[in-house]
Order: sequence, then C-alpha cells, then structure tokens
Amino acid sequence: MNERIETDADLARILRGARVIAMVGASPKPERASFAAMRYLMDRGYRVVPVNPGHAGETIHGQPVVARLADLDEPADMVDVFRRSAALSGIVDEVLAMEPRPRVLWTQLGVRDETAAERARSVGIEVVMDRCPKIEHARLIA
Repeated sequence: MNERIETDADLARILRGARVIAMVGASPKPERASFAAMRYLMDRGYRVVPVNPGHAGETIHGQPVVARLADLDEPADMVDVFRRSAALSGIVDEVLAMEPRPRVLWTQLGVRDETAAERARSVGIEVVMDRCPKIEHARLIA
C-alpha cells in the first residue's frame, strides 16, 4: 500500500479504524498541542498511550507514559508523532521494529520527511503527514 493518503474519505477511514494510538512526544504541559490532542482523542473513545522518554513513569491524563515504542504493552493501530521532522527517521526505525506493526504512521502539523515516510509505506504502513488527528476528527467525524 504505497499510495499517499490525501482524501477526506481516507482520513475518516483511518480515524474510524484506529482504537489504540501511541502518541510519540506527548507532553504533560497543558500549553503543548499534544496535551490537548491527547485529551480530545481520549474523550472520543481512543486509547492513547503517551510515549516520551523524558516523562517515562509519569502519567498524562491518567495514562502511564512509556519511554519508547518498544515499551508498549499492547499493539498500537496508529503512531502519532509530535516531534520535529528531523526525528522522524529514527521514529520510523522504531515503528519498523514493532511487532505487530501499526497500520498507520501519522505526523503532526509541520512534521514531514518523505524518505522516512516511504520506508514506512514500503512495508504497508499508511502514512499521513503534516496533519493533526484532532483537527481532522473534528472536521470529518465529530
């Protein structure tokens, strides 16, 4: 599945199909976009697992924070990335090592790395870049 995710129908399908989201770069700071996005997604029935090595062992919105994707204790349907574009290649390395792999890699507004995305696509992971699932959910589903 090397095609690009570009249509509203594709975005809505992905959002409806995901149940467990690993949020890389989740922050406990209320002023951070990830804090609000995590709460929004949880309030709409998603299980969101925060991933942030700087806050591992703490909780965000009552959810235990893990240090890295390899520390997840359940499969994730989607990995949502709140990190700089420069970090995406390393995150894709972690995603590719996951078993089972998530169906979707979603990067937040401003986060793009076409080479990293193509590596994920080449093994069948759908990639959405430079969009926010909170914004897309509110626009397409809520």
